[in-house]
Amino acid sequence: MFFRAALPRLSALIGRQPLRCSTARRMYSASQSGDADIDAMLAKPTWSVRSLLPEESAKPSAPSVTPAQLRHLLRLSALPQPANEEEEKKMLETLESQIHFVKQVQRIDATGVEPLQSIRDESPEAVQENTIGLEKLREALSKERVVGRNKRIQRVESPRNERPDGDTWDGNALAYASKTKGKFFIVDTGKST
Repeated sequence: MFFRAALPRLSALIGRQPLRCSTARRMYSASQSGDADIDAMLAKPTWSVRSLLPEESAKPSAPSVTPAQLRHLLRLSALPQPANEEEEKKMLETLESQIHFVKQVQRIDATGVEPLQSIRDESPEAVQENTIGLEKLREALSKERVVGRNKRIQRVESPRNERPDGDTWDGNALAYASKTKGKFFIVDTGKST
């Protein structure tokens, strides 16, 4: 159900035409043909992430990052420098591939797509759950009182709990010791004296 609702948004992000499915709007269907249509549509990929990566045969004429810039970036990020020329070449190729991928992602037309405020569940139920209302504040508000002509709010002093863990200590530290002698407890070490 979630995927059906996300199809138009997903297709807008990818830059494709929105997928149309007449059964996606129906809440209940007596037949399974709608699900079969969606399964058939999803069985064949329409695009691949590899299309965002540079082709192996197409090498850039001028690299966008020089070896000096690579070393500088590695120093800034506190990463180890390449051990030899081969490792440096591999790092440069990886960085070029990543730069190409980012440029392809930035070229996606996102007009009309409402940006997320943050990465979280923005469903009405989640918003309702995370909303701080009067019921959640009732306990905190009960610890305040209005004082004076200017109606200043003061916190009501609650009695101090001397034992916040709830247990009161009777002062007898030896009560749970299996062996005692006077005001000391005895530990058996296994050695005979």
